Amino acid sequence: MTAFRVLLIVLWGCIAGYTAIVVANHGFGLFPVFFGDMAAMGWSGQFNLDFMSMLTLSGLWVAWRHHFSAAGVVLGVLAFFGGAFFLTAYLLVVDLQTKGDVKQLLLGTERAAG
Repeated sequence: MTAFRVLLIVLWGCIAGYTAIVVANHGFGLFPVFFGDMAAMGWSGQFNLDFMSMLTLSGLWVAWRHHFSAAGVVLGVLAFFGGAFFLTAYLLVVDLQTKGDVKQLLLGTERAAG
């Protein structure tokens, strides 16, 4: 699990750095660009739709892992809007909490025990 933890930290750092540069150069206008590319029906839009589908699955998984509790739904929304920036941090925290138990990591402690 050490390699997985290192990967999560490296990915988080890359995304954080890249995002900081993009925000510094272009501001926070992500949504018009993101949905504008989708409306244009080109490859950038196809990628954005595919990526948004992955964000949806990520958000649903996080909420499901927390039994769709209020906290789970909030975390799911954060997963959807936060993307890999959120998910890498979330997985690192959960990995440390579960001491590398992949079953608990994926299913949650309650489901993994049952």
